[in-house]
Amino acid sequence: MAKKFLIRTFGCQMNEHDSERLAGMLVADGMEPTEDLESADVVVLNTCCIRENADNRLYGTLGHLATTKAEKPGMQIAVTGCLSQKDREGVLDRAGWVDVVVGTHNLGSTAGLLRKAVTDGPQVEILDAPDPEGDLDPSLALNAVREASHTAWMTIQTGCDNTCAYCIVPSVRGGEVSRPIDDLVREAEVLARRGVREVTLLGQNVNSYGRDITKRSPLFAQLLREIGTVDGIERVRFTSPHPKDLRPDTVAAMAEVDAVCNQLHLPLQAGSNTVLSAMHRGYTAERYLEKLAMARDAVPDLGVTTDIIVGFPGETEADFEQTLAVAAEAEFDSAFTFIFSPRPGTQAAAMTEQFVDPDVIGDRFARLDAVVQRSGLLKHEARVGMVERVMVEGPSRRNGDVAAARTTQGKLVHYAPHDAQALQAGAIVDVKITHGAPHHLEGEQVALVEPTRVKRRLEVRS
Repeated sequence: MAKKFLIRTFGCQMNEHDSERLAGMLVADGMEPTEDLESADVVVLNTCCIRENADNRLYGTLGHLATTKAEKPGMQIAVTGCLSQKDREGVLDRAGWVDVVVGTHNLGSTAGLLRKAVTDGPQVEILDAPDPEGDLDPSLALNAVREASHTAWMTIQTGCDNTCAYCIVPSVRGGEVSRPIDDLVREAEVLARRGVREVTLLGQNVNSYGRDITKRSPLFAQLLREIGTVDGIERVRFTSPHPKDLRPDTVAAMAEVDAVCNQLHLPLQAGSNTVLSAMHRGYTAERYLEKLAMARDAVPDLGVTTDIIVGFPGETEADFEQTLAVAAEAEFDSAFTFIFSPRPGTQAAAMTEQFVDPDVIGDRFARLDAVVQRSGLLKHEARVGMVERVMVEGPSRRNGDVAAARTTQGKLVHYAPHDAQALQAGAIVDVKITHGAPHHLEGEQVALVEPTRVKRRLEVRS
């Protein structure tokens, strides 16, 4: 009887894609996936370490798994990803019942290490640079076990060359390494033949993709154009870009290639130039707004989201008010807002004397949320009466009779489908928007659309 495995993922889209690839490797090794912990012979925790609560979640989960493993001695536990890269042998020091610890650079070793651990005991394998059989092996992505058949992640780049004072990613993911364009185009072509209609290009700083290949200028705009013309790929998204590296050629590709979605996630992090300088972000608030204006001028109906950190060490009330002002001026469609989390080994973690009082941070967080919610609601209410061309994700989690779908801007839309086909994942449907809420849209189905490369919403009003 084949062993069964369960993967739990903590973290970002990169972690999610790593889990898909890891699932494909374990299936190729003869295992079967399961969602039931009690029946799992192998439990893999794929981890993130961007914020402190990620550490707490991992070790809390491992504590619960200790009891499960004691009742089922043959079960194996593996810890992979960023936190294992950071803690290394420390994972076993804190949780001696773990069987395998694998870092970010050698995901492909996991199955072999699980087999070795059966006879030789716990295994720890952490590399300091990417393994060609790990992050960069195209076959791992093509054999990934994905939750949805119509959409796929594509890792175009690993690592990061930036030195943001708060970020631990460069120390756990390493420096930037870009995959060749030809490999990525071939991967997109294979995915399209398998029924994938939408791809999301992943990298820590996609704007700098290819700079390590050319040793000069990035190749991201060229990549967008080539992936965007692959037959069968209807939509191309990407995350995350860095504002300092957003170039006119990338914006031009977004505007000119029909398959590239009119969606931009552009992390602000702070609106105070003093804080941005302390963060080592490489731009000012004014320069950020100029980049944003450039993108909006070029790309019709551009949806913009962002990241903002509250309570960076040394942030004053005046600094925070500047962040509120920039957020209001930018009129984001939505924002991911975070409370500063000190990560070991980063410059910001050592600024202990400048840490902001938690009560002050809580008040600021609420005030920022109000600004973001207001602009998001206004953006959504402005779409009432428009007809959006959406790609269906499937039944809504709240109501199986209602479809959940995404616009080209990435906005969530709920609507009642006319038939089963309009509820099927990957279907393209025209939906007239009837209501705008802070975090989603609601609408009525207008028509089921045959596959076509049309990225813009239809400008129809009641």
